[in-house]
Amino acid sequence: MPRSSYYYTPRGESAENLRLMRRIDELYLLRPFFGSRKMAVELGVNRKRLQRLMRLMGLEAHYTKPRLSQPAPGHAVYPYLLRGVVIEAPNHVWSTDITYVPMHGGFLYLAAVMDWFSRFVLAWELSSTMETGFCVAALETAFALGQPRIFNSDQGAQFTSQEFLQPLLDRDIQISMDGRGRALDNVFIERLWRSLKYELIYPGDFSDGHTLASAIAEYFHFYNHQRPHQALGYKTPADLFPLPKRKKKAPP
Repeated sequence: MPRSSYYYTPRGESAENLRLMRRIDELYLLRPFFGSRKMAVELGVNRKRLQRLMRLMGLEAHYTKPRLSQPAPGHAVYPYLLRGVVIEAPNHVWSTDITYVPMHGGFLYLAAVMDWFSRFVLAWELSSTMETGFCVAALETAFALGQPRIFNSDQGAQFTSQEFLQPLLDRDIQISMDGRGRALDNVFIERLWRSLKYELIYPGDFSDGHTLASAIAEYFHFYNHQRPHQALGYKTPADLFPLPKRKKKAPP
């Protein structure tokens, strides 16, 4: 093996690209239906450059696409089960998603698991890559708080992998997956990302992953236990989600 290949370390994105990725992320929250052409016009950049950065960020325009019944080769894809379903109680439906999180001088990916009825954020994990492991870690953490009847995700490679699906199959949980490009199939967690970014990520402009992780932990505690939600009759998610009672320690 050549010495140059063995010791090679990938270069990070330039400061200009990081600035552009943040602008893409902000615009995507406002116009999730914009494809690369409209994004390029709006931001005044070369379309091929923008396409590469959107792929890196895991972003894709929301729009109905043809031949949706054709799954990617080798990927297990399940039908969307939530159309017309009335969410009756906590642990009826859980969902998960991944979002790009910009930092000052870099970026990370955030995965979260949410209960639809209460909007309670059950678990979350940060990662520097889009590998499946951090999504599985968030799922396993969430199982410490309960188990849903239906679990919904998009058709991303992380969520169609056997590594992610097997814990759900082992528990006889019904698996539901968004239609390709359908913006509203996982609407509650999309709203969570919007709130998180406008209320914490963009104002904070965090410098490193450790500081970011601490801030997200504080935000999700506030989101779950202190922030009243209008859609919940101004209750907090913790008011509606049945948290397991902690066992009292026996006296010495």
